[in-house]
Amino acid sequence: MQRNSLSAVYYRPIDAAIRWAGLFRFREDILAGVRSRTLPATLDCPHCNELRLYSDRIYDAIFHGELPYGQNGITMHDESLWDSPDLTIRHVDLKRWMLHTYPEQRPPFLFSRSERIAHPVITIEAGRALLVEREVLKSQLDLCRHQLRTLQEQMKKQDAPVASCAPCPLSDRSESTYLNVIGAMLDVMLGRTPSGVPYSRFTSQEAVISALIAHHGSLMGITERTLQSKFAQARRKLRAAH
Repeated sequence: MQRNSLSAVYYRPIDAAIRWAGLFRFREDILAGVRSRTLPATLDCPHCNELRLYSDRIYDAIFHGELPYGQNGITMHDESLWDSPDLTIRHVDLKRWMLHTYPEQRPPFLFSRSERIAHPVITIEAGRALLVEREVLKSQLDLCRHQLRTLQEQMKKQDAPVASCAPCPLSDRSESTYLNVIGAMLDVMLGRTPSGVPYSRFTSQEAVISALIAHHGSLMGITERTLQSKFAQARRKLRAAH
């Protein structure tokens, strides 16, 4: 085995764990403090807990027959080798085991750059996190829709007396409140999560206006000109508040 090369035909378990943890530059220092397959309680290297975890995983796979092993690169089934310094694992067996057991792991000593880029893996945990985020986004969207309906009803009630009673203008405080709500709703509906997922299917202010007119065009105030004006005021109000 080429002990000073990152990739080799076969590895000792500790050498594989060192490469897996990305600690190859500390290899000599680590090996100087290792006397058996059980790593010492303290190691003078970064990420020593990861190194210990990866070493334990490799030996656990060997003990349970999940990872073929042998001596000096020759595969054999001999439990007396478990504590031998000559115990080795072939590169191809280690790669096959990692693909099956830890598919999200793609350490450079086993996988080429193209393999690491071309085959991204979504783990079960990542999938669950995406589902949770999706449910949160759905809840936020439902809340925005509810707020929009409430705002539309309030605006309808406000528009009726204003149309028939000129001396009843909307107070500055009420107008600021409505503009803040409209601006905040637009910001959420057209925004994205920290991970880049859109909060809604609307991609522009014009798309929101088109949807409002399509569904509620018969209501007072739901016209393209009025909505453009109100949305512009609301966004200016929101920017000024921040």
